Amino acid sequence: MSEPQCQEDPPPQGDYLPATRHGSLIFTAGMTPRKLGKLMFEGPVRNGVDVESYREAVSLAAENALNAALTQVQPGERISGVLNLTVYIAAEEGFRDHSLVADLASSFLRNKLGAEATIGSRASVGVLNLPSNASVEVQLIACV
Repeated sequence: MSEPQCQEDPPPQGDYLPATRHGSLIFTAGMTPRKLGKLMFEGPVRNGVDVESYREAVSLAAENALNAALTQVQPGERISGVLNLTVYIAAEEGFRDHSLVADLASSFLRNKLGAEATIGSRASVGVLNLPSNASVEVQLIACV
């Protein structure tokens, strides 16, 4: 499978780099569901709402993280997998389906990187809120 092409470099929302590389490892900053710097999904992930309804928000955040990682890939290289994935979820009190929300990010990344790509260890973390009132944030460590 050919390497996914970086659609857009996600602009940082503060004083940091979207991604850094050390050897064959690429570390991304946490990425929210933004398009051209504009937050597209905000507010908490709610109880009683079908997790599937958050797919677009999670996919956009995961796409931004992947695009940040792809800026560190050299010609002839490809991302062979995601070693670690962290999905932060601005969840209302009592929300229990954090891992199902994180599954949406895993699914998006596997679809983009190919079935042979590894999605390694993962954490899904419920938080009170996220920067700019984003619903989700995705951070990953990829290997080249």
